[in-house]
This record gives sequence, structure tokens and C-alpha cells, in this order.
Amino acid sequence: MSNFILAGLFTEGTTDNRFLSSVVQRTLEEVAYDCTGDIETKVEIIAIKKTGLNFNEQVLEASRYAFEKFGITLLFVHTDSDLPSDELIFQTKIIPAQKTLLEQDNNYCKNMIAIVPIQMSESWMIADKELLKDEIGIEKSDAELEIHLNPESITNPKSIIENIIRLSKEELTKRKRNKGLVISDLYQIIGQKIEISELDKLSSYMKFKTSLINKLRELNF
Repeated sequence: MSNFILAGLFTEGTTDNRFLSSVVQRTLEEVAYDCTGDIETKVEIIAIKKTGLNFNEQVLEASRYAFEKFGITLLFVHTDSDLPSDELIFQTKIIPAQKTLLEQDNNYCKNMIAIVPIQMSESWMIADKELLKDEIGIEKSDAELEIHLNPESITNPKSIIENIIRLSKEELTKRKRNKGLVISDLYQIIGQKIEISELDKLSSYMKFKTSLINKLRELNF
């Protein structure tokens, strides 16, 4: 088996790419470290035209395009649950997409691994609370910022992060406040710095990670 794993990452949007590209790359590196022999890894972001395509069709096009252009071994597919559970998303989107992929010819990458953050990807950003507070620049307690609970139980984690940014600006002078950060500034840096051990505490992250481990075993890595 080749000692190089090239993967494609297909997400819901550009901000998800900024955060998840580093998380997926680092997770893949961590898992590959336990594989047989030395394995190099790389993750390519897969961008396609989604207009007029349903989820199944988007996954098929992403798989075909990524296999044709890069020759990927794995396809990571992200979609948020937007609910306190991922059950509905797996039943209505992920499982049907996986089944459809397996029915295609050899011009597709059929090794699909789902990334389904419970609620949304911002839930994963809240997993490392100290990092989040450091990057925003605020010293309030987790309880004061409403991030003391399991991030997957927070209904709208994006609005929570935006509120923390707002609170941080209230602590600045007016001149500095006009130069304050916005949430879009955080995705990439948190994805690069977040402690994987903190993500390990989230059920949806561990579901993704376990699926990756099982797929690499299936592929004899």
C-alpha cells in the first residue's frame, strides 16, 4: 500500500474550509502516525459549483472532480447537523450519499468519511475554551460567556462566539473597538491551534475520527 494518503475535503462553505482544513489535516496526521510504516498526508479543498444540485449530487460531483483532478484516496464530506443529534442527517444525507457513491464506476473516490458536527462547526471551535478566549482577548469566566456547557448542547454556537467578540469590544477603548476582530477572523487560526485532545471530548468529532480509523484499516494502511 502506498505511503501517501491524499484526501479531499468537501464542506458546506468557505468558513468551514478555513476551520476544518487544519482540523482534518491534523487528525489525519495523528491517525496515520499509528498506521504501519511512515505515511505522508495531504488534504485538498474540493470546490464545485453547487447550484441546482441536491446533497447526493453535490457529493457525487465532488467525488468525481476530486478523483479526476487529484486522484484522492479519501473524501471527507462535511455537513452540520443543525440539531442536537446527527441521526437525521445520517439517515437523510450521509447514508444515502455513501450508498450512491458505492454504485458508481471507478471514476469516483468511493471512500467517503462524514464530518457532521452536532449543531454546527462552531461547536467544535468552542471545544477549546481557553484558546477561544485567548484569540478573542477576553478574561471572563466560561459561565459568564455561556460556554461552560458541552459545546454540542449549545443551540447556536456561532451567535455565542459573536456575543463573546461583542463583549470583548466593550472592554476596549472606542478607537481600538473600531479595529476589533469579527468571527470570520477566527476560523483559520482556531483550526490551526485547537487542541485535538479537547475535540476528543466531543461525540461528533470522535464519530468522525473513529470512521477515519476504520476506513484506513479497511484500506490496509
